[in-house]
Amino acid sequence: MARIAVIDDDAGFRASLAEALDDFGHDVAEFASADSALTALATDPAALVFLDLRMPGMDGIAALEALKSRDKALPVVVLTAYATGENTIAAMRLGAFDHLTKPVGRADLEALLDRALTGTATTSATADSVAPGEIIGTSPAIREVQKRIGLAASGHATVLILGETGVGKELVARAIHRFSDRASRPFVAVNCAAIPADLLESELFGHERGAFTGAIGARRGRFREAEGGTILLDEIGDMAPATQAKILRVLEEREVVPLGGAPVAIDVRMIAATHRDLAERVEEGRFRADLYYRLAVLPIVVPPLRERVADIEAIARHLLARIRPASPPTLSKAALDALSAWPWHGNVRELRNVLERAASLAPGRVIDAADLALAPSPRQTASLPPPRRLAETVADAEIVAIRAALIRAGGNRTEAARELGISRAALYDRLNRYGLTTLSENPTETVGGSDESSVV
Repeated sequence: MARIAVIDDDAGFRASLAEALDDFGHDVAEFASADSALTALATDPAALVFLDLRMPGMDGIAALEALKSRDKALPVVVLTAYATGENTIAAMRLGAFDHLTKPVGRADLEALLDRALTGTATTSATADSVAPGEIIGTSPAIREVQKRIGLAASGHATVLILGETGVGKELVARAIHRFSDRASRPFVAVNCAAIPADLLESELFGHERGAFTGAIGARRGRFREAEGGTILLDEIGDMAPATQAKILRVLEEREVVPLGGAPVAIDVRMIAATHRDLAERVEEGRFRADLYYRLAVLPIVVPPLRERVADIEAIARHLLARIRPASPPTLSKAALDALSAWPWHGNVRELRNVLERAASLAPGRVIDAADLALAPSPRQTASLPPPRRLAETVADAEIVAIRAALIRAGGNRTEAARELGISRAALYDRLNRYGLTTLSENPTETVGGSDESSVV
Protein backbone atom coordinates (compact mmCIF):
# COMPACT_ATOMS: atom_id res chain seq x y z
CA MET A 1 0.00 0.00 0.00
CA ALA A 2 1.29 3.48 -0.91
CA ARG A 3 0.26 6.98 0.09
CA ILE A 4 -1.00 8.78 -3.04
CA ALA A 5 -1.97 12.44 -3.35
CA VAL A 6 -4.66 13.60 -5.77
CA ILE A 7 -4.56 17.35 -6.48
CA ASP A 8 -7.52 18.51 -8.57
CA ASP A 9 -10.08 21.31 -8.20
CA ASP A 10 -12.75 19.16 -9.92
CA ALA A 11 -14.42 17.51 -6.91
CA GLY A 12 -16.20 14.87 -9.00
CA PHE A 13 -13.10 13.69 -10.84
CA ARG A 14 -11.00 13.89 -7.69
CA ALA A 15 -13.43 11.68 -5.77
CA SER A 16 -13.71 9.20 -8.64
CA LEU A 17 -9.94 8.85 -8.96
CA ALA A 18 -9.52 8.57 -5.19
CA GLU A 19 -12.13 5.81 -5.08
CA ALA A 20 -10.35 3.84 -7.81
CA LEU A 21 -7.01 4.23 -6.04
CA ASP A 22 -8.60 3.11 -2.78
CA ASP A 23 -9.97 0.02 -4.55
CA PHE A 24 -6.39 -0.83 -5.53
CA GLY A 25 -5.48 -0.76 -1.84
CA HIS A 26 -3.75 2.60 -1.54
CA ASP A 27 -4.06 5.38 1.02
CA VAL A 28 -5.34 8.50 -0.77
CA ALA A 29 -5.05 12.15 0.26
CA GLU A 30 -7.28 14.57 -1.68
CA PHE A 31 -6.49 18.26 -2.27
CA ALA A 32 -8.59 20.87 -4.09
CA SER A 33 -5.66 23.23 -4.72
CA ALA A 34 -1.93 23.09 -5.29
CA ASP A 35 -1.21 25.47 -2.43
CA SER A 36 -2.96 23.30 0.17
CA ALA A 37 -1.30 20.17 -1.24
CA LEU A 38 2.21 21.64 -1.10
CA THR A 39 1.70 22.68 2.50
CA ALA A 40 0.41 19.25 3.58
CA LEU A 41 2.93 17.23 1.57
CA ALA A 42 5.82 19.13 3.11
CA THR A 43 5.22 17.30 6.40
CA ASP A 44 3.42 14.20 5.18
CA PRO A 45 4.93 13.26 1.79
CA ALA A 46 3.33 10.94 -0.76
CA ALA A 47 4.86 8.15 -2.83
CA LEU A 48 2.95 9.27 -5.94
CA VAL A 49 1.08 12.44 -6.94
CA PHE A 50 -1.72 12.91 -9.46
CA LEU A 51 -1.75 16.59 -10.42
CA ASP A 52 -4.34 18.48 -12.45
CA LEU A 53 -2.89 20.90 -14.99
CA ARG A 54 -5.53 23.64 -14.90
CA MET A 55 -6.45 24.89 -11.43
CA PRO A 56 -7.27 28.26 -9.87
CA GLY A 57 -4.29 29.88 -8.18
CA MET A 58 -1.12 27.90 -8.70
CA ASP A 59 -1.46 25.84 -11.87
CA GLY A 60 -0.19 22.32 -12.44
CA ILE A 61 3.08 23.30 -14.16
CA ALA A 62 4.08 25.60 -11.27
CA ALA A 63 3.05 22.94 -8.74
CA LEU A 64 5.04 20.29 -10.61
CA GLU A 65 8.12 22.49 -10.55
CA ALA A 66 7.69 23.04 -6.80
CA LEU A 67 7.20 19.32 -6.10
CA LYS A 68 10.23 18.30 -8.16
CA SER A 69 12.40 20.95 -6.50
CA ARG A 70 11.70 19.20 -3.19
CA ASP A 71 12.13 15.64 -4.43
CA LYS A 72 13.37 14.94 -7.95
CA ALA A 73 12.57 11.22 -7.59
CA LEU A 74 8.88 11.79 -6.70
CA PRO A 75 6.69 10.41 -9.52
CA VAL A 76 4.13 13.07 -10.51
CA VAL A 77 1.44 12.22 -13.06
CA VAL A 78 0.02 15.33 -14.74
CA LEU A 79 -3.66 15.13 -15.71
CA THR A 80 -5.53 17.40 -18.11
CA ALA A 81 -8.72 17.52 -20.11
CA TYR A 82 -7.03 19.93 -22.54
CA ALA A 83 -3.83 18.28 -23.75
CA THR A 84 -1.59 20.31 -26.05
CA GLY A 85 1.91 19.79 -27.32
CA GLU A 86 3.15 22.74 -25.28
CA ASN A 87 1.86 21.56 -21.90
CA THR A 88 2.80 17.93 -22.52
CA ILE A 89 6.38 18.78 -23.44
CA ALA A 90 6.67 21.30 -20.59
CA ALA A 91 5.42 18.74 -18.05
CA MET A 92 7.73 16.00 -19.25
CA ARG A 93 10.68 18.38 -19.37
CA LEU A 94 10.11 19.30 -15.73
CA GLY A 95 10.23 15.65 -14.78
CA ALA A 96 6.59 14.48 -14.87
CA PHE A 97 6.33 10.72 -14.70
CA ASP A 98 3.57 10.78 -17.29
CA HIS A 99 1.05 13.18 -18.85
CA LEU A 100 -2.46 11.77 -19.24
CA THR A 101 -5.70 13.03 -20.73
CA LYS A 102 -8.85 12.77 -18.62
CA PRO A 103 -10.70 10.53 -18.12
CA VAL A 104 -8.28 7.73 -17.21
CA GLY A 105 -9.45 4.15 -17.73
CA ARG A 106 -9.22 1.70 -14.86
CA ALA A 107 -6.90 -0.67 -16.74
CA ASP A 108 -4.63 2.23 -17.74
CA LEU A 109 -4.62 3.43 -14.14
CA GLU A 110 -3.62 0.02 -12.83
CA ALA A 111 -0.77 -0.24 -15.35
CA LEU A 112 0.38 3.26 -14.46
CA LEU A 113 0.44 2.47 -10.75
CA ASP A 114 2.51 -0.61 -11.43
CA ARG A 115 5.09 1.44 -13.35
CA ALA A 116 5.12 4.46 -11.05
CA LEU A 117 5.36 2.61 -7.75
CA THR A 118 8.10 0.31 -9.01
CA GLY A 119 10.12 3.19 -10.43
CA THR A 120 9.76 2.40 -14.13
CA ALA A 121 9.33 5.61 -16.08
CA THR A 122 7.31 5.80 -19.26
CA THR A 123 8.96 5.81 -22.65
CA SER A 124 7.37 5.94 -26.07
CA ALA A 125 7.81 7.36 -29.52
CA THR A 126 6.19 9.20 -32.48
CA ALA A 127 5.10 12.12 -34.40
CA ASP A 128 5.19 15.28 -36.15
CA SER A 129 5.23 18.95 -35.30
CA VAL A 130 4.38 21.61 -37.82
CA ALA A 131 6.41 24.44 -36.29
CA PRO A 132 9.35 24.60 -33.87
CA GLY A 133 8.01 23.43 -30.54
CA GLU A 134 4.43 23.38 -31.83
CA ILE A 135 2.96 19.89 -31.93
CA ILE A 136 -0.26 19.57 -33.92
CA GLY A 137 -2.75 16.85 -32.99
CA THR A 138 -3.99 14.93 -29.98
CA SER A 139 -3.83 11.31 -31.14
CA PRO A 140 -2.13 8.76 -28.86
CA ALA A 141 0.80 8.66 -31.31
CA ILE A 142 1.32 12.43 -31.10
CA ARG A 143 0.99 12.39 -27.32
CA GLU A 144 3.71 9.78 -27.04
CA VAL A 145 6.10 11.81 -29.19
CA GLN A 146 5.40 14.90 -27.16
CA LYS A 147 6.42 12.95 -24.06
CA ARG A 148 9.60 11.77 -25.74
CA ILE A 149 10.44 15.31 -26.81
CA GLY A 150 9.98 16.50 -23.23
CA LEU A 151 12.21 13.73 -21.90
CA ALA A 152 14.87 14.45 -24.53
CA ALA A 153 14.74 18.21 -23.94
CA SER A 154 15.42 17.77 -20.23
CA GLY A 155 18.77 16.05 -20.82
CA HIS A 156 21.80 16.10 -23.08
CA ALA A 157 21.79 12.58 -24.54
CA THR A 158 22.24 12.02 -28.26
CA VAL A 159 18.88 11.56 -29.99
CA LEU A 160 18.14 9.43 -33.06
CA ILE A 161 14.92 10.34 -34.89
CA LEU A 162 13.58 7.67 -37.24
CA GLY A 163 10.69 7.89 -39.68
CA GLU A 164 9.62 8.00 -43.29
CA THR A 165 10.40 10.95 -45.53
CA GLY A 166 8.08 13.86 -44.87
CA VAL A 167 6.91 12.94 -41.35
CA GLY A 168 8.60 15.97 -39.77
CA LYS A 169 11.82 14.64 -38.28
CA GLU A 170 13.53 18.03 -38.42
CA LEU A 171 10.55 19.66 -36.71
CA VAL A 172 10.82 17.16 -33.86
CA ALA A 173 14.53 17.99 -33.58
CA ARG A 174 13.74 21.71 -33.48
CA ALA A 175 11.17 21.11 -30.74
CA ILE A 176 13.76 19.26 -28.65
CA HIS A 177 16.16 22.19 -29.05
CA ARG A 178 13.50 24.80 -28.30
CA PHE A 179 12.53 23.19 -25.00
CA SER A 180 16.11 22.42 -23.92
CA ASP A 181 18.47 24.59 -21.90
CA ARG A 182 20.34 25.21 -25.18
CA ALA A 183 17.38 27.05 -26.73
CA SER A 184 19.16 30.43 -26.73
CA ARG A 185 22.09 28.96 -28.66
CA PRO A 186 22.21 28.01 -32.39
CA PHE A 187 20.27 25.18 -33.99
CA VAL A 188 22.11 23.99 -37.12
CA ALA A 189 20.57 21.47 -39.53
CA VAL A 190 22.67 19.63 -42.12
CA ASN A 191 21.15 17.37 -44.78
CA CYS A 192 23.88 14.76 -45.20
CA ALA A 193 22.26 13.29 -48.32
CA ALA A 194 22.21 16.64 -50.13
CA ILE A 195 25.96 17.30 -49.85
CA PRO A 196 28.45 15.32 -51.99
CA ALA A 197 30.52 12.92 -49.91
CA ASP A 198 33.81 14.63 -50.82
CA LEU A 199 32.49 17.98 -49.53
CA LEU A 200 30.61 16.80 -46.44
CA GLU A 201 33.69 16.55 -44.22
CA SER A 202 34.64 20.17 -44.92
CA GLU A 203 31.02 21.24 -44.44
CA LEU A 204 30.80 19.59 -41.03
CA PHE A 205 34.29 20.04 -39.58
CA GLY A 206 35.61 23.05 -41.48
CA HIS A 207 39.01 23.56 -43.04
CA GLU A 208 42.03 25.79 -42.85
CA ARG A 209 43.20 28.02 -45.65
CA GLY A 210 45.16 26.03 -48.22
CA ALA A 211 43.99 22.68 -46.85
CA PHE A 212 43.08 21.61 -50.38
CA THR A 213 42.95 23.06 -53.86
CA GLY A 214 40.44 25.89 -53.87
CA ALA A 215 40.51 26.46 -50.10
CA ILE A 216 41.32 30.17 -50.41
CA GLY A 217 40.02 30.90 -46.91
CA ALA A 218 39.37 29.12 -43.61
CA ARG A 219 35.94 27.71 -42.76
CA ARG A 220 34.62 27.03 -39.26
CA GLY A 221 32.33 24.13 -40.19
CA ARG A 222 28.77 23.42 -39.04
CA PHE A 223 29.75 21.79 -35.74
CA ARG A 224 31.57 24.92 -34.60
CA GLU A 225 28.71 27.10 -35.85
CA ALA A 226 26.44 25.16 -33.48
CA GLU A 227 28.71 25.78 -30.46
CA GLY A 228 26.68 25.66 -27.26
CA GLY A 229 23.58 24.60 -29.17
CA THR A 230 22.31 21.66 -31.21
CA ILE A 231 23.29 20.15 -34.54
CA LEU A 232 20.94 17.95 -36.55
CA LEU A 233 22.56 15.49 -38.94
CA ASP A 234 19.60 14.71 -41.16
CA GLU A 235 19.62 11.58 -43.35
CA ILE A 236 22.69 10.28 -41.55
CA GLY A 237 21.88 6.82 -42.95
CA ASP A 238 23.23 8.01 -46.32
CA MET A 239 26.58 9.12 -44.90
CA ALA A 240 29.76 7.58 -46.34
CA PRO A 241 31.66 5.14 -44.07
CA ALA A 242 34.73 7.38 -43.84
CA THR A 243 32.66 10.28 -42.54
CA GLN A 244 30.80 7.96 -40.17
CA ALA A 245 34.12 7.16 -38.48
CA LYS A 246 34.81 10.86 -37.94
CA ILE A 247 31.32 11.47 -36.51
CA LEU A 248 31.99 8.65 -34.05
CA ARG A 249 35.19 10.41 -33.00
CA VAL A 250 33.24 13.64 -32.43
CA LEU A 251 30.82 11.81 -30.15
CA GLU A 252 33.59 10.13 -28.20
CA GLU A 253 36.15 12.94 -27.99
CA ARG A 254 33.85 15.98 -28.16
CA GLU A 255 36.19 17.64 -30.62
CA VAL A 256 36.42 18.21 -34.35
CA VAL A 257 39.48 18.25 -36.57
CA PRO A 258 39.25 20.78 -39.43
CA LEU A 259 40.92 19.74 -42.67
CA GLY A 260 44.50 20.89 -42.42
CA GLY A 261 44.09 22.00 -38.81
CA ALA A 262 44.39 20.90 -35.19
CA PRO A 263 41.62 19.41 -32.99
CA VAL A 264 39.11 21.92 -31.59
CA ALA A 265 36.99 21.13 -28.52
CA ILE A 266 33.23 21.66 -28.99
CA ASP A 267 30.13 21.77 -26.79
CA VAL A 268 27.33 20.66 -29.12
CA ARG A 269 24.38 18.36 -28.64
CA MET A 270 23.96 15.97 -31.57
CA ILE A 271 20.64 14.84 -32.99
CA ALA A 272 20.61 12.46 -35.95
CA ALA A 273 17.69 11.61 -38.22
CA THR A 274 17.11 9.19 -41.06
CA HIS A 275 14.39 7.45 -43.05
CA ARG A 276 16.67 4.42 -43.42
CA ASP A 277 16.48 1.27 -41.31
CA LEU A 278 19.85 1.70 -39.61
CA ALA A 279 19.77 -1.70 -37.91
CA GLU A 280 19.34 -3.32 -41.32
CA ARG A 281 22.15 -1.21 -42.79
CA VAL A 282 24.41 -2.28 -39.93
CA GLU A 283 23.72 -5.94 -40.79
CA GLU A 284 24.51 -5.18 -44.44
CA GLY A 285 27.80 -3.57 -43.45
CA ARG A 286 26.72 -0.16 -44.78
CA PHE A 287 26.58 1.60 -41.42
CA ARG A 288 28.98 1.34 -38.49
CA ALA A 289 27.55 -0.63 -35.58
CA ASP A 290 29.51 1.37 -33.00
CA LEU A 291 28.17 4.65 -34.40
CA TYR A 292 24.62 3.30 -34.48
CA TYR A 293 24.75 2.40 -30.78
CA ARG A 294 26.22 5.79 -29.89
CA LEU A 295 23.48 7.60 -31.83
CA ALA A 296 20.53 5.54 -30.56
CA VAL A 297 20.87 6.58 -26.92
CA LEU A 298 17.38 8.12 -27.03
CA PRO A 299 15.48 6.97 -30.13
CA ILE A 300 12.28 8.65 -31.31
CA VAL A 301 10.28 6.89 -34.02
CA VAL A 302 7.93 9.24 -35.86
CA PRO A 303 5.01 7.25 -37.30
CA PRO A 304 3.66 7.93 -40.79
CA LEU A 305 0.64 10.18 -41.18
CA ARG A 306 -1.57 7.28 -42.25
CA GLU A 307 -1.13 5.79 -38.77
CA ARG A 308 -2.44 8.93 -37.05
CA VAL A 309 -5.51 9.72 -39.09
CA ALA A 310 -7.14 11.46 -36.10
CA ASP A 311 -4.61 14.30 -36.46
CA ILE A 312 -5.12 14.98 -40.18
CA GLU A 313 -7.93 17.49 -39.75
CA ALA A 314 -6.04 19.56 -37.17
CA ILE A 315 -2.85 19.49 -39.25
CA ALA A 316 -4.74 20.41 -42.43
CA ARG A 317 -6.44 23.40 -40.79
CA HIS A 318 -3.13 24.56 -39.36
CA LEU A 319 -1.40 24.28 -42.72
CA LEU A 320 -4.19 26.18 -44.49
CA ALA A 321 -3.85 28.99 -41.96
CA ARG A 322 -0.17 29.21 -42.86
CA ILE A 323 -0.70 28.87 -46.60
CA ARG A 324 -3.27 31.68 -46.71
CA PRO A 325 -2.99 33.63 -43.42
CA ALA A 326 -5.31 36.50 -44.37
CA SER A 327 -8.32 34.31 -45.21
CA PRO A 328 -7.72 30.60 -44.58
CA PRO A 329 -10.04 28.39 -46.63
CA THR A 330 -12.18 25.81 -44.88
CA LEU A 331 -12.56 22.13 -45.71
CA SER A 332 -15.89 20.51 -46.55
CA LYS A 333 -16.86 17.24 -44.87
CA ALA A 334 -16.27 15.43 -48.17
CA ALA A 335 -12.77 16.93 -48.37
CA LEU A 336 -11.98 15.89 -44.79
CA ASP A 337 -13.22 12.38 -45.52
CA ALA A 338 -11.01 12.22 -48.62
CA LEU A 339 -7.97 13.44 -46.68
CA SER A 340 -8.59 10.87 -43.95
CA ALA A 341 -8.89 8.02 -46.45
CA TRP A 342 -5.74 8.89 -48.43
CA PRO A 343 -2.64 6.74 -47.65
CA TRP A 344 -0.19 9.73 -47.51
CA HIS A 345 2.99 7.96 -48.54
CA GLY A 346 4.58 11.42 -48.68
CA ASN A 347 3.26 12.17 -45.16
CA VAL A 348 2.85 15.77 -43.95
CA ARG A 349 4.95 17.08 -46.82
CA GLU A 350 2.55 15.53 -49.32
CA LEU A 351 -0.44 16.87 -47.35
CA ARG A 352 0.95 20.39 -47.50
CA ASN A 353 1.51 20.15 -51.26
CA VAL A 354 -2.06 18.95 -51.81
CA LEU A 355 -3.48 21.77 -49.68
CA GLU A 356 -1.35 24.42 -51.38
CA ARG A 357 -2.64 23.30 -54.75
CA ALA A 358 -6.24 23.16 -53.54
CA ALA A 359 -6.02 26.58 -51.89
CA SER A 360 -4.75 28.03 -55.17
CA LEU A 361 -7.31 26.39 -57.43
CA ALA A 362 -10.47 26.18 -55.32
CA PRO A 363 -13.07 28.59 -56.75
CA GLY A 364 -14.36 29.71 -53.34
CA ARG A 365 -13.52 29.80 -49.64
CA VAL A 366 -14.48 26.16 -49.16
CA ILE A 367 -12.22 23.36 -50.42
CA ASP A 368 -14.24 20.34 -51.57
CA ALA A 369 -13.04 16.81 -52.29
CA ALA A 370 -12.77 17.51 -56.03
CA ASP A 371 -10.50 20.51 -55.36
CA LEU A 372 -7.95 18.25 -53.66
CA ALA A 373 -7.30 16.46 -56.97
CA LEU A 374 -5.76 13.51 -55.15
CA ALA A 375 -3.82 11.38 -57.61
CA PRO A 376 -1.86 8.16 -57.07
CA SER A 377 1.71 8.80 -56.03
CA PRO A 378 4.63 7.18 -57.88
CA ARG A 379 4.93 4.73 -54.99
CA GLN A 380 1.29 3.73 -55.36
CA THR A 381 1.31 3.47 -59.14
CA ALA A 382 4.51 1.41 -59.03
CA SER A 383 2.60 -1.29 -57.17
CA LEU A 384 -0.26 -1.39 -59.67
CA PRO A 385 -0.37 -4.05 -62.42
CA PRO A 386 0.53 -2.91 -65.94
CA PRO A 387 -2.40 -1.33 -67.83
CA ARG A 388 -4.64 -3.70 -69.85
CA ARG A 389 -7.60 -3.20 -72.15
CA LEU A 390 -10.94 -3.71 -70.42
CA ALA A 391 -11.96 -6.43 -72.89
CA GLU A 392 -8.90 -8.49 -71.91
CA THR A 393 -9.72 -8.24 -68.23
CA VAL A 394 -13.34 -9.24 -68.85
CA ALA A 395 -12.23 -12.20 -70.97
CA ASP A 396 -9.94 -13.46 -68.19
CA ALA A 397 -12.78 -13.25 -65.69
CA GLU A 398 -15.18 -15.12 -68.02
CA ILE A 399 -12.67 -17.90 -68.65
CA VAL A 400 -12.17 -18.44 -64.91
CA ALA A 401 -15.94 -18.45 -64.28
CA ILE A 402 -16.66 -20.87 -67.16
CA ARG A 403 -13.98 -23.33 -66.09
CA ALA A 404 -15.25 -23.29 -62.50
CA ALA A 405 -18.89 -23.78 -63.57
CA LEU A 406 -18.02 -26.72 -65.84
CA ILE A 407 -15.97 -28.39 -63.11
CA ARG A 408 -18.81 -28.04 -60.60
CA ALA A 409 -21.29 -29.34 -63.22
CA GLY A 410 -19.14 -32.38 -63.94
CA GLY A 411 -18.72 -31.27 -67.54
CA ASN A 412 -22.44 -30.86 -68.21
CA ARG A 413 -22.60 -27.72 -70.32
CA THR A 414 -26.36 -27.23 -69.95
CA GLU A 415 -26.02 -27.25 -66.17
CA ALA A 416 -22.93 -25.01 -66.39
CA ALA A 417 -24.81 -22.49 -68.57
CA ARG A 418 -27.70 -22.49 -66.08
CA GLU A 419 -25.30 -21.81 -63.21
CA LEU A 420 -23.64 -19.00 -65.17
CA GLY A 421 -27.00 -17.44 -65.98
CA ILE A 422 -26.50 -17.61 -69.75
CA SER A 423 -27.95 -19.74 -72.54
CA ARG A 424 -26.34 -22.91 -73.78
CA ALA A 425 -25.72 -21.18 -77.13
CA ALA A 426 -23.98 -18.27 -75.36
CA LEU A 427 -21.79 -20.74 -73.50
CA TYR A 428 -20.81 -22.47 -76.78
CA ASP A 429 -20.05 -19.07 -78.29
CA ARG A 430 -17.62 -18.29 -75.46
CA LEU A 431 -16.03 -21.75 -75.63
CA ASN A 432 -15.24 -21.15 -79.28
CA ARG A 433 -14.25 -17.49 -78.79
CA TYR A 434 -11.71 -18.29 -76.08
CA GLY A 435 -10.47 -21.52 -77.69
CA LEU A 436 -11.40 -23.61 -74.67
CA THR A 437 -10.94 -27.09 -76.07
CA THR A 438 -9.46 -28.71 -72.98
CA LEU A 439 -9.99 -28.54 -69.25
CA SER A 440 -6.79 -27.46 -67.55
CA GLU A 441 -7.37 -29.92 -64.73
CA ASN A 442 -7.75 -32.78 -67.28
CA PRO A 443 -6.17 -31.72 -70.59
CA THR A 444 -6.89 -35.02 -72.33
CA GLU A 445 -10.65 -34.41 -72.41
CA THR A 446 -11.97 -32.38 -75.31
CA VAL A 447 -15.13 -30.60 -76.35
CA GLY A 448 -16.90 -32.51 -79.05
CA GLY A 449 -20.27 -32.52 -80.82
CA SER A 450 -23.31 -32.30 -78.53
CA ASP A 451 -22.09 -34.81 -75.99
CA GLU A 452 -23.34 -33.47 -72.65
CA SER A 453 -20.51 -35.21 -70.82
CA SER A 454 -17.84 -33.32 -72.73
CA VAL A 455 -15.95 -30.81 -70.66
CA VAL A 456 -13.71 -27.87 -71.21
